Amino acid sequence: MPLPARREGRLSLSFPSILGGILLFNRSHLLFLLCCLAAALIALPALAAEEAAKATATATATASATVGSAPAAPAGADPSPFGANLFQGHFSQSSASKVIQSGDRLIMRMWGGRTLDDILTVDAEGMITIPDVGRVPVAGLPIESKESLEQAINSKLNAAGIVDVELYVRPMDTQPVSIFVTGFVPRPGNYTGTPSDTVLAFLDKAGGIDSKRGSYRNIRVLRQGREMGAFDLYPFVLRGNMPHIRFQDGDTIVVGEKGPSVVASGEVRNTARFEFKPGELTGAKLMELADPQPKATHVSLNGSRGGSPYNLYLPMNDFKVLHLESGDQVRFLADRPGDTIMVEAQGAIRGASRFPVRRNARLHEVMSYIAVEPGRANLGGLYIKRKSVAVRQKKAIEDALRRLEQNAYTATSASSDEAQIRSKEAEMLSNFISRAKEVQPEGIVVVGTKGNIADLALEDGDVIVVPEKTDVVLISGEVMMPQAIVWNKDKDMDDYIRGAGGFSNRADTSNLIVVHPSGEVVPRAKEVSPGDQVLVLPRVESKNLQAVKDISQVLYQVAVAAKVILDI
Repeated sequence: MPLPARREGRLSLSFPSILGGILLFNRSHLLFLLCCLAAALIALPALAAEEAAKATATATATASATVGSAPAAPAGADPSPFGANLFQGHFSQSSASKVIQSGDRLIMRMWGGRTLDDILTVDAEGMITIPDVGRVPVAGLPIESKESLEQAINSKLNAAGIVDVELYVRPMDTQPVSIFVTGFVPRPGNYTGTPSDTVLAFLDKAGGIDSKRGSYRNIRVLRQGREMGAFDLYPFVLRGNMPHIRFQDGDTIVVGEKGPSVVASGEVRNTARFEFKPGELTGAKLMELADPQPKATHVSLNGSRGGSPYNLYLPMNDFKVLHLESGDQVRFLADRPGDTIMVEAQGAIRGASRFPVRRNARLHEVMSYIAVEPGRANLGGLYIKRKSVAVRQKKAIEDALRRLEQNAYTATSASSDEAQIRSKEAEMLSNFISRAKEVQPEGIVVVGTKGNIADLALEDGDVIVVPEKTDVVLISGEVMMPQAIVWNKDKDMDDYIRGAGGFSNRADTSNLIVVHPSGEVVPRAKEVSPGDQVLVLPRVESKNLQAVKDISQVLYQVAVAAKVILDI
């Protein structure tokens, strides 16, 4: 009977085949099969472990690929710190050829026919200058090959007639040093370099500076607990200035915590998050770092003062002397007509009340800037006062008044008695028209219906009004005692009118207007809600039906536009 087949690294056995073998074969065959069974049982755990390892490796590779291919954060969400582009691995790259370069230093000693003990620096042209001998080209010679360096110097000495000397020359900066990098860096640790390496090289090896917490302006080098140097990377980024320090084995580079910072964007050459040293947090210093474009004229500042939102919009000359706070966001603008608009907030708010926003900004966007009074603000009653709407309302009232004047002054009389009546009416209308012309509409735009706020585009000069919550109903107009009455769910319109003493003898009892806190006007309403204003219009009496119509129209327009009732 052949052995069970082995497939894909596994021993395949079935219990019936084993039992059949036991019954058909003799004892020797039975012993052989038992040995095979034992081997299979021993092999199965190992094979299972192998498969588990493969599965784990596959899962790890998949997870690594997933992490590596994760989408980047949206661009522009938060500008990078100024100077963050320094650390891309270029400073930490060592020269593959390891040859002598400009700036390297050589220890040179001569004795015998001529003596010298000096440290020579390779100049910008790649040469060293030996006193009383001359210049020797050494740039490009292998650092590890002392023979080539000695040969180059000996050739110069022989040409100068200097013989019978012993020579020792070695590069100073070839011995590696071990430097600790710690503080707010992504990969703190112990890194190897040369004494002449810059602080940027060691920071680059540690992954640069932590963009969220690390300081680009407070970097210290410690040697046995003593500060040997302090580094500010901004002068290097802006002008290429970098103080040099020669490292020794065991030195420590410490990156401090990020200082106060301000974001600059808009019409600037350097869009970034800038860090400030103590006492430098001014508009002039930010302009020096951000370098505004010539076309920039104004500054929009958003921040926080005393826990409340803080917003300013001002010319750049005024911005220079402004003191900034950490966390401020400053946008430089070329304030051409229509680039920005100013929006104001009133009512149950706290903090800033004026907001410079981009043109065509919408209401919901600006609402996120407004800090309201918790528990007091009636957001469902929010409305907007708009200048352009007030102008149109004013024009509509003026047009109605003009028609009223024309009709009143051109009406004819059939008798002398009727003429006297019309003369008195004309005098009354003249007084009414004079008072109506003085009314200034509020330009209310109703944006909320049943608590839903429309997301309309804003205009320059818009005033967003967040009314306060109130349980009072205001009754005014043609009632005996205009007053405020506490709202009660069991009361209807008649109850509130009775609470104000009832209608006056001049009231138009069928012409009531209810104005909701949102500015929405409901004529002849029967239901009253908390915060509503009930306006009772007067009754217009005249034999001139057209005059009655025109006066009623003006009364209604004034009531809607200004929430006031004019006397006739």
